[in-house]
Amino acid sequence: MKLLSATLSALLAVALPAPAQTILPDATMEAPPMGTQAGLDAWVHTFRPRALAAGIPAATFDATMRDVAFNPKVIERDRNQNEFTKTIWDYLDTAVSEDRIALGRKALAANSALLDRIEDTYGVDKEIVTAVWGLESAYGTFRGDLPVIGSLATLAYDGRRAAFFEAELIAALKIIDGGHVTDFRGSWAGASGHTQFMPTSWENFAVDFDGDGKRNLWSDDPADALASTAAYLRHWGWQKGALWGLEVRLPDGFDYNQTTEAIRKPVADWAALGVQPMSGGSLPDYGPASILLPGGSRGAAFLIFSNFQVIEKYNTADAYVIGIGHLADRLKGGPAIAASWPRDLRALTLPERRELQERLGAAGFDPGGVDGRMGPKTIAAVKAFQTVRGLVPDGYPSLDILTRLR
Repeated sequence: MKLLSATLSALLAVALPAPAQTILPDATMEAPPMGTQAGLDAWVHTFRPRALAAGIPAATFDATMRDVAFNPKVIERDRNQNEFTKTIWDYLDTAVSEDRIALGRKALAANSALLDRIEDTYGVDKEIVTAVWGLESAYGTFRGDLPVIGSLATLAYDGRRAAFFEAELIAALKIIDGGHVTDFRGSWAGASGHTQFMPTSWENFAVDFDGDGKRNLWSDDPADALASTAAYLRHWGWQKGALWGLEVRLPDGFDYNQTTEAIRKPVADWAALGVQPMSGGSLPDYGPASILLPGGSRGAAFLIFSNFQVIEKYNTADAYVIGIGHLADRLKGGPAIAASWPRDLRALTLPERRELQERLGAAGFDPGGVDGRMGPKTIAAVKAFQTVRGLVPDGYPSLDILTRLR
């Protein structure tokens, strides 16, 4: 059959006229403006050799990328991710809403046998797996409706994280070339399936848990997706039965310079400083821990353990990690966060966050760059500024701090 196919192909090649060659812009032509369909088309042309060198067959690349569309809304979402732009309390109001908790308990009950097998196989608590499922796709009810290839191509072309999204796009093309998915849709960032795996995560961690010979994260059956999530978390060191963190009460006169993920102490040391569980009793010991104040000194305080850093591998935003951890706790029957939040404060806008970083740098407090993301270096810079000004050094990037820097 292969010989016959080759013979027919040769005859057709002789009988049919050669297809017209696509005329592509040369180096002397003016480059199309950024952020346009023409710009994306030109980028696809330059990306093609890299994709083929990475093992993508030319036929797969050409068929998949021929009509890829530039999506400006993807760029907008990339610049304004909820985990980084909302206040922690606004984020948690949605992430750990009473509806999401109730639906999560139903999902646990409906999939109890499956989730028990996954927990036994991978050593990852079923409530954490379910919490990821709940936050990423509302327990499978909304897995994303954007073309994954278009989103990844748009982001790679945009250039802010070009190398990262090019690697994801190549992995996505491999998924298509292998016939693993037909309707490849997902979120604005190219994540897809029940637990919103990026393509490289599928490549490295997806498992065939139902034994059908496919690592299918996209079907209505969530078995492979939930097991793949457990495999992912196990790879990064999840400790079954250990806490991700817990809400604590800080004593009067506590040194807020110690409230950073960069400072880790034995639990006994924190207890000696007067740190207590908000729910009472003594602090549980799951290894060295840090104190985190995601809403500043007026909000809740958390003692966080190594499982916190494992969840960070899914998404680095503190709000996301706390959302996953707290949702899992609520699914287990745990209490709501007891401390109040400073709801009179508003989140800084993206221009304000960039201005804050610029002004911190100009004042001699290195924020680690000007990207609008309030990461560890920016928080440390805010703490340093607060210390110099005689303020509580909680690191919270509020409008008051920006105003003082102006």
